[in-house]
Amino acid sequence: MAIITISREMGTGAYAIAKELAKKLKYTLVDRLKIEELAPAYGLTPEILERVDEKPPSYRTAEDRLQAAHLATMELILLDNARKGNVILYGRGAQDLIKGVTNVLKVRFIAPFEDRVEKFAEREWIDPDLARELIRKSDHQLGGFIHFYFDRDWNDPMAYDLILNTSKSSHSAMIECVISASKDPRLKTGEDESMALLDDCILAKRVEAEILKSSLERRLRITAKDGVVTLSGHVQAEGQIEEAVRIAGSVSGVTDVDCDLDVVSYKPVKD
Repeated sequence: MAIITISREMGTGAYAIAKELAKKLKYTLVDRLKIEELAPAYGLTPEILERVDEKPPSYRTAEDRLQAAHLATMELILLDNARKGNVILYGRGAQDLIKGVTNVLKVRFIAPFEDRVEKFAEREWIDPDLARELIRKSDHQLGGFIHFYFDRDWNDPMAYDLILNTSKSSHSAMIECVISASKDPRLKTGEDESMALLDDCILAKRVEAEILKSSLERRLRITAKDGVVTLSGHVQAEGQIEEAVRIAGSVSGVTDVDCDLDVVSYKPVKD
């Protein structure tokens, strides 16, 4: 039931490694193609995925919050697959999304910038200057997504269990390294607790997606434990407390709602 998460820098060749790794382990690889395959069952279209996938969300307008709701729904695809086990979650901050789950091997692939430029330019048959521009933008976007959405430095080594430099080792050597680490018996410790935690994460994410679709501002913290959802933070009016509780209680799997919301009103400041 081990779960492997993969974080990668563009141009490292991590995707080819992930596909071969999934094949050898007989794991499900949850990448963009798999997400697109599963998306219709979650009410997501390819156009929606293009707008929200690995992009920092915004919450200022109703449209922004709807996009954030779509991102939360996409994350449910990752969480539901993680719950099944024997899965590789590719990118999308998966190691942060399932933070606290113990039967997870968190892997990151890196390489020197110019090595990545060279490999990417050769693979895509593009000019190296264009490759540099695309890789810089990718690093900025992916790093920004992790920093904004999960409040973490993308390059923090302590966030990963294995960091592999693809310019120093062959694909086969790195694959064998990950396979060996994934079979460590310590990953099985606390597996039942991990599955329960994933159930809680999934329920909280379902509630989050529904609240983001509403007119409520995103100032709520949503947690779940054994079917009980706790709402904390603040809203702007008493009626919004009732609305938040109603929405949370309507989500399948919620047995009770513990409300710890405060009303905080804001007045516009005149210049």
